Amino acid sequence: VQLVESGGGTVQPGGSLRLSCAASGGTFRSYSMAWFRQASGKEREFVGAFKRSNAYTYYSDFAKGRFTISRDNAENTVYLQMNSLRSEDTAVYYCAASSGLISSTVRNVNAYRIWGQGTQVTVSS
Repeated sequence: VQLVESGGGTVQPGGSLRLSCAASGGTFRSYSMAWFRQASGKEREFVGAFKRSNAYTYYSDFAKGRFTISRDNAENTVYLQMNSLRSEDTAVYYCAASSGLISSTVRNVNAYRIWGQGTQVTVSS
């Protein structure tokens, strides 16, 4: 499966963005999907994930209450709705897919073998 992110851009603090990740070339329903982000000079960090096997959505602490992950299996797309954005949310956001995810590794970047190219999100006044 191939992943293509879109929807990034520049937004003021307190604003919202919705990122999309379109999948092609595979059986979308078979994959658990995640979002990660990487700020300049920092390691890639977990944002959230939808685990297919238990239909549970996991979030990092910074994302809880502000970000929401959803997926549309008919459109082979996963979304990341981001509200109340802060300057520290500035990063390149990546979606990732895994066909064999287990709960203990949901937040681990190495658990995902398939990655999109990323989309830049800048939060600035």
